[in-house]
Amino acid sequence: MKTLLSAVAAALVAGLLSTAAYAESLVLYTSQPNEDAQATVDAFKAANPGVEVEWVREGTTKIMAKLMAEIEAGNPVADVLLIADTVTMQRLKEGGHLLSYKSPEAAGYDAALYDADGAYYSTKMITTGIVYNTSAEMKPEGWQDLVKPEAKGLVTMPSPLTSGAALIHAETLAAIPGLGWDFYKALAENGATAAGGNGGVLKAVATGEKAYGMLVDFMAIREKAKGAPVEFVFPAEGVSAVTEPVGILQTAKNVDAAKKFVDFLLSEEGQKVAVKMGYIPARNGVALPEGYPARETIKVLPVDAAAAVKNSEADLKTFSGIFETN
Repeated sequence: MKTLLSAVAAALVAGLLSTAAYAESLVLYTSQPNEDAQATVDAFKAANPGVEVEWVREGTTKIMAKLMAEIEAGNPVADVLLIADTVTMQRLKEGGHLLSYKSPEAAGYDAALYDADGAYYSTKMITTGIVYNTSAEMKPEGWQDLVKPEAKGLVTMPSPLTSGAALIHAETLAAIPGLGWDFYKALAENGATAAGGNGGVLKAVATGEKAYGMLVDFMAIREKAKGAPVEFVFPAEGVSAVTEPVGILQTAKNVDAAKKFVDFLLSEEGQKVAVKMGYIPARNGVALPEGYPARETIKVLPVDAAAAVKNSEADLKTFSGIFETN
């Protein structure tokens, strides 16, 4: 009997210790690539050993469909979201789904990189610029180079119908004087194609099928480091950016842990995790990854998330109308 009681007591103690080891829990929904999501969670847990994290990873469209279905059913599971773009976060904010949290770490960021009410914060900068094959005759320096005769029939880009980053890119350039939708019309007239996502653009340019492409920065820079015959240009007119924002759900069950997660991602330590993955940090004063130019040489163009939410459907129709024959 004493042996049995001792065994039961030991089991109870072990259970209590296990519970104590994770005094808090957190549910994360993210659109990060699996490897990045795991590295993010591992780094957060190392800095916050008392928090256990469950995470679900899907592309932004699928993760949002899952979340909205849960909200509709009255049982949202996630505490915190880490997804591709501020436009999606703004849509959630306008729907009353995000908690306002004023992180003390925001002091290290430009005001344009987070919501004024604290509903969401940018965690990195993923810009779209120009990738070109090193055998291309013309070496582009700006967006207008892609409509020159030397680039006729040699330009490709992801479609906004497939890529959220491509939609934000198109909306960003469309709002810039000297570019606008006329730039996209000129691209179409010059034989540019728009289809699929960023992966297809990289493959087409790296293999020489196309000479030039619009592409997110890290894909080109990573492939160049692996020996692919590509170069990446941050155009002189500026680049668009998706910023992988983080936000806390209004219905979060683990608010304190969610706040710790937001603070960690925005901290210098958290930003160094993004740099290690090969991304431009959103926080000021943190060095960029190897292969990138100096931060001050990269001109990031502004995007109005609220206007983008309002105009997205019309912008998709405009883009489709321009490239309907491609």
